[in-house]
Amino acid sequence: MEYVTLGKTGLKVSRLGFGGIPIQRVDAEAAGKLLEAVRAAGITYIDTARGYTVSEELIGQAIEGHRDQFVLATKTMARDRDGMAKDIQTSLKNLRTDYIDLYQVHNPNLQQLEQVCAPGGALEALMEAKEAGKIGHLGLTAHSAEVFEKALDLPWVETIMFPYNLVETQGEALMAKAAEKNIAVIAMKPLAGGAIEDGRLALRYIRQNPNVTVLIPGMYCPEEVSKNVEAVSDSSPLSDEEKARIEEIRQQLGTNFCRRCNYCAPCTVGIGIPNVFLFQGYLRRYGLGDWARDRYNAMAAKAGDCVECGACEERCPYHLPIREMMKAAAKDFGA
Repeated sequence: MEYVTLGKTGLKVSRLGFGGIPIQRVDAEAAGKLLEAVRAAGITYIDTARGYTVSEELIGQAIEGHRDQFVLATKTMARDRDGMAKDIQTSLKNLRTDYIDLYQVHNPNLQQLEQVCAPGGALEALMEAKEAGKIGHLGLTAHSAEVFEKALDLPWVETIMFPYNLVETQGEALMAKAAEKNIAVIAMKPLAGGAIEDGRLALRYIRQNPNVTVLIPGMYCPEEVSKNVEAVSDSSPLSDEEKARIEEIRQQLGTNFCRRCNYCAPCTVGIGIPNVFLFQGYLRRYGLGDWARDRYNAMAAKAGDCVECGACEERCPYHLPIREMMKAAAKDFGA
């Protein structure tokens, strides 16, 4: 395992981090085995969030007794002082610790970022917690380049988390600027929310960018831990075959595709929007028609049930034309 410095925080962390979204799908026993595999592999950076349902709690329970071997990072969408203070305390309790190494403002837009920094905003609670020793360092996560660029000029921002993978490279110039300012870049969505099937190639691609400090694929089982460690440990240049495969994937996915972040939820009529697009991807790209149709047909609400209210599009950080995409999915599945 390679270890790097997390920008101006000075923290030493593993180049490969643990993404805490998929752990929501397992029970406490499985989570314990998963985090033991993470520890055995030398992965020291753990990412979670208040919004990831039971993720903080499962991680806290699983690493109890080994807290000092990890750098814990979590985040919240609280924008005001009181909400942030409350969430910090909840995170401390869930993670079973008296300090959190990195606390991040989770996915603000430009207006919300102004609120965070204004009097009575979340930054006040973060600074108070930092002074009290409850938080070591501060960061921000973003999905838009505008927020990324703005964050580069905020003196309290020590790390920036941003989507980066072989089909989402819009942040590369900003990542270079972050590196110049010694602001750590944490690459999220390394597999584009599951849209990229070739995990090894996806991680190897990110591994080539020296401006990425840590990459955090979500991990669900010990086998995934082993595969991810193997991929990130391979620092050899991409082969011509790998480069050709990357171009093929880019052509297949384009830019208008769902990353399964689920910020579009809840749907007015109960459609599981990311699942619709997931099954559509299997239908279109991977030749798994029967498998995809069976799972799509088992959904209580389908793409054809969309009432075109547009609420999902207002929440989508990627500004996807979800209503039009739903029409295409309904046509593909015939319902």
